[in-house]
Amino acid sequence: MPDNLADAARALLDSRHAVAVTGAGVSVESGIPTFRGPDGIWSRYDPASIELGFFLTDPRASWLVIKEIFYDFFGKAEPNAAHAVLADLETAGVIREVVTQNIDNLHQAAGSRVVWEFHGNSQQLVCLGCRARRPVDEVSLESLPPLCACGGLFKPDFIFFGEGIPEPARSRSFKAAEDCDVMLVIGSTGEVAPASMLPGLAKQTGATVIEINPEPSLFTDATTDIFLQGKATEMMTALAAAMEDSTP
Repeated sequence: MPDNLADAARALLDSRHAVAVTGAGVSVESGIPTFRGPDGIWSRYDPASIELGFFLTDPRASWLVIKEIFYDFFGKAEPNAAHAVLADLETAGVIREVVTQNIDNLHQAAGSRVVWEFHGNSQQLVCLGCRARRPVDEVSLESLPPLCACGGLFKPDFIFFGEGIPEPARSRSFKAAEDCDVMLVIGSTGEVAPASMLPGLAKQTGATVIEINPEPSLFTDATTDIFLQGKATEMMTALAAAMEDSTP
């Protein structure tokens, strides 16, 4: 077993309060591409389509893009092995909380229960009139934009450009970073603020930061204590096996 894998396994097993922070690299193996980079979503779509001001000005045009990206394409995604291992580690009492930048609901689908959705959840819609929330599969997207029974406009319950981080996810995420003694960062490159602040905050309060990424990130040299290089599914499966081997 590589030393860094054994060190990561031992750190998690010895932890008092371990927290996972996940980014797009966890979901990419479920068929959901990242948003940034040469092959990212924003190389094919104009990000202005989900800017709040544009949405309010031309909701139909915005919803045409939203439906294609988040419901026609992403809607078929299923949890992968990395999601499953995180859920198992929560059940085992190792991982206390998951903070995710992802909006795909795959952590919950895999069985994770304590999930702070830093950027919201695409599987819920919120009415901008009466503020009612509805699961997206209970709302017809055949006629766009979808409207609530009150006549108000439905908006996906994730943050658009121009919106702040929702509560209580924001405060609970930062509290998790302050309270943890181990932070497991998976598939996040550190390019999106303020989520990128969480590992540094955990480090400042004395936590061990374990990072899983295919390539070094903005965290690797500045913040990470143990770097496990590889895909999320491969490294999480290997980490789970290493933890099992390390258990008396």
